[in-house]
Amino acid sequence: MTAKETISFVYVTYIQSTPEKVFEAITRPDLARRYWGHENVSDWKPGSRWEHIRANDDRTVELVGKVVEVTPPKRLVMTWTNASQEADPDSYSRVTFDIEEYEDMVRLTVAHDDLLAGGGMAKGVSKGWPLVLSSLKSFLETGRALDVFAKPKAA
Repeated sequence: MTAKETISFVYVTYIQSTPEKVFEAITRPDLARRYWGHENVSDWKPGSRWEHIRANDDRTVELVGKVVEVTPPKRLVMTWTNASQEADPDSYSRVTFDIEEYEDMVRLTVAHDDLLAGGGMAKGVSKGWPLVLSSLKSFLETGRALDVFAKPKAA
């Protein structure tokens, strides 16, 4: 049996905010909806299920996982997979949010690892995280989020 080849992505951004506000923006469904277009729903206790629910009329559960570690407002670790692949243990990756004070701002590091190399999830998150984190930054600093569903203009 061959071990699966995995890859990781790490994104770092600096946000003019507080650790508490950044942590809340990630974990409160009403805030995540505003900059992510999805709600992150859980009781945020280790071992609990979390769901990433599309904030539209059909409320589609797109991603699911388990909360691995929670240390508000400094760290959140959770597993992550497409809802359609929930039964496949090999489909899960892991996301870690590290939130630290950095003078009068926050340094947010998002590490997404254990991604199947060349897989659809790896391709999706390599484009998705930069946009979501930029939108989070804009939202917390200005009150206005980016359109995370925007598409590139045709040349």
